[in-house]
Amino acid sequence: MTVTLDLKPEVEQRIVAEAKARGLTVEKYILDVLEKEATNGEASFALTATPDEWKKAFLEWVHTERPQHPPLSDEAISRESIYREREDAQL
Repeated sequence: MTVTLDLKPEVEQRIVAEAKARGLTVEKYILDVLEKEATNGEASFALTATPDEWKKAFLEWVHTERPQHPPLSDEAISRESIYREREDAQL
């Protein structure tokens, strides 16, 4: 299906900017947005949730199990380690 839209200039600019920021063509960005909206079937949680619903969702997220990753070594988080490549490039 082909659809032609007459957009306000400010809306067009926002769409172009969003597409560019995501590394997509305008057409691909618009298709992604429309497909997401069409498959969702309802307004997003972010737009419709009450403060209590946000609180409940946040607390559920906080209490979800996280994968256990080994802690980083002191070397991995040292300033010297973090900036080593930058300092080497400056030499």
